[in-house]
Amino acid sequence: MSNGALSVLGLCAVNVLLALLLAPLYEGILRKLRAVIHSRQGPPLTQSYLDLLKLLGKEDLRTSPGALYAFAPALTLASVLVLATLVPMGTAPPLGFAGDIIVIVYVAAVSAVLAILTAFASQSPYAFVGGSREMMLLLAVEPVVVVTLIVGAVNAGTLATGDIVTWHTANGPTISMVVASVALFLALQAQAGKLPFDIPEADQEIMGGPLVELSGARLALLRWALWAKQLVFAFLLVEIFVPWPSTGTYYIDLTLALAKVLLVLILVAVVDAVNPRLRVEQAMRYYARVAFVSLSALAFAVIGM
Repeated sequence: MSNGALSVLGLCAVNVLLALLLAPLYEGILRKLRAVIHSRQGPPLTQSYLDLLKLLGKEDLRTSPGALYAFAPALTLASVLVLATLVPMGTAPPLGFAGDIIVIVYVAAVSAVLAILTAFASQSPYAFVGGSREMMLLLAVEPVVVVTLIVGAVNAGTLATGDIVTWHTANGPTISMVVASVALFLALQAQAGKLPFDIPEADQEIMGGPLVELSGARLALLRWALWAKQLVFAFLLVEIFVPWPSTGTYYIDLTLALAKVLLVLILVAVVDAVNPRLRVEQAMRYYARVAFVSLSALAFAVIGM
């Protein structure tokens, strides 16, 4: 096997391990921050790891015998890990040659659709309501993500994620990229399933929504997938829209990216802690306005600003 292929496999392994191992830690930090804001002690930073370990050892109770219901959580996590190999993390995405921003959007949508199908396959009315809400949010948020990434593609003249990062690093901030970054950050709140957009789970209303009929290892895998997706999307935001400073040294750039991701997720946690949940129709109207912001960024990009 050539050195180039080994390098690609190594970077893929690093990205996958980052998504798997750091996602629970970042989630633990967010939970602790939310508790502090609410004047509570909160769980330890390692609580997310403990939750996963506990769930992995629990009995897997099922409300449906279907294969989709059985395997969709594992497929959801797998799709998020594939997404991690397509997103830059300290350097160009290791599988960037195999997929551009179109593939990123597709794989991200696949993970969301699999979570929705898991809810529908459980045959639970609460999970069905949660899955329906998740579908409505997906239809509202996904266009925002697509348009913001297209803004980068229009500016850089390419759909390749790594080339967009290189162009933005070299040319500095522009009006279109700044506006697009704001729109993508607002979309990240829903992608992470945080307040005010945790509508699909809504514990006080539908008792966990899509997750209500999951238990044991399958619940652990789906939660792990949601945390990893939150981390990967934060990387996508900071690497494409805030690529500075860039030293050209992988380990330094990765450390800087991790710090920026933490800052972004802290902002997400603050918004989560100080806002009440929106109703579905309120969230749809909100993201209609965010879509207008992303379209204005695209207009700026088309005229070269």
